[in-house]
Amino acid sequence: MMSTTESAKGPLRKSIGLPLLVLASGQLVISLDYNIVYVALPDIGAGLGFSDHDLQWVVSAYVVATGGFLLLGGRAADLLGRRRMFVVAALLYAGSSLVGGLAQTPGVLVAVRAVQGIGGSLLFPATLSLITTLYDEGPDRNRALAVWGAAGAGGLCFGSLLGGVLVEAFGWPSVFFVNVPVAGALAVAGRLLFPADGPWDRSRHFDVAGALTATGGITLLVFLLVQAPAEGWDTPTALASAVLSVCLLTLFAVVERRSRDPLVPARLFAHRGLLAAMGVTALFSATFSSVPYFLTLYFQTVHGYRAVATGLAFLVPAVVVAVGTQAGERAVSAFGMRRMLIGGMTLGAAGAAALGLALTSDGSYPSLLPGIVLLGLGQGAAWTGMWIAASAGVAPGDQGVASGLASTTLQVGGAVGLAVLVALAGGVGQNASGPGLLDGIRTAVFAIAGGIGCGALALLALRRATSTSP
Repeated sequence: MMSTTESAKGPLRKSIGLPLLVLASGQLVISLDYNIVYVALPDIGAGLGFSDHDLQWVVSAYVVATGGFLLLGGRAADLLGRRRMFVVAALLYAGSSLVGGLAQTPGVLVAVRAVQGIGGSLLFPATLSLITTLYDEGPDRNRALAVWGAAGAGGLCFGSLLGGVLVEAFGWPSVFFVNVPVAGALAVAGRLLFPADGPWDRSRHFDVAGALTATGGITLLVFLLVQAPAEGWDTPTALASAVLSVCLLTLFAVVERRSRDPLVPARLFAHRGLLAAMGVTALFSATFSSVPYFLTLYFQTVHGYRAVATGLAFLVPAVVVAVGTQAGERAVSAFGMRRMLIGGMTLGAAGAAALGLALTSDGSYPSLLPGIVLLGLGQGAAWTGMWIAASAGVAPGDQGVASGLASTTLQVGGAVGLAVLVALAGGVGQNASGPGLLDGIRTAVFAIAGGIGCGALALLALRRATSTSP
């Protein structure tokens, strides 16, 4: 029997542009919401009385909640309906953002950021699985993913500019209030434009035990990776989080083996393309996605840029990454997925190396541009390619959880990568200063170049091994 989503696919294609615009806007909201608070942190800390130690949780609460709930959000999209989850997530964003702008205490704002993170963990896989089920595998889906990727990559960079403008003009609450009308409009547009999900298939059961153990284990793991680099790996909190995370994830594996309808079907772990894509997303987040953190330190601490100037400095990276996403989609058609990923990562490694050489105490912004352009083109191409790879060959009923798996590795990879890079750079942070800070930033950027290059070599080796196997 044809599902409601499938039956509506044909008519929807006649108006392909508007639904894709809504889906791309959803990704834009997710990426903006992650990045827009960075330049507002000093004002938030002063306005609500955060301690220096606790201020990091304005960012970390979002990261921990998103990383922990992505797998659950992906399966919920498959079982409860993609349109339903898109609308619910957008409304959650709107409501929590309104409360965040009105917050008067640190505890309320941190809680709001956690709720926004849960909203992101529901919206991201719902948006991605809508794209991969509404658009056929091949050129149509690749083009849609390129547009979606451009919106997300641009949002990560434009968030800094928008945050700086809003904070200087209207104060820190504006970075939350701006989400309210946008997210509300997304909920209405999604309800009107996307095909109805139809009734819940009662023959498929929601794996409650798997959802609880996976969410708890992954949340504690991300919490550990965010908290331990600053507080220490041998503190009681870090040790307890590590032990509980291992226990819950082990229990999750046991539950999944015995479940009639597991949260993560075992067949997905036999899907080599999805597994490879998960590895690429983890590496991508650990390397490419860590660059804005160190560039922000370089602009604001080494050169003394104000919030708006820092945002303007990210305009060129945003445009170049967006161009890279479109080039990546065309390169997939011309050269194939693996060659495109190898090329994009090689370009990114070269760009990161050039950027590291240009990071000097008296260097000008134009001297950074060759590295920024190469890095951004490679980043955009790899971003598009890894999501095409993650969805290729996956059954429609598993697209949500496949998206959840890939995006979970994206979050965990980012947390691990940034923790390792900060430690490698000598613990650089927002309050660091002096020549040691610049040396640390350069060390981190060169390590990023090395990591991306190793990823390209691994893909090349995998390609050769595949082509020579019987």
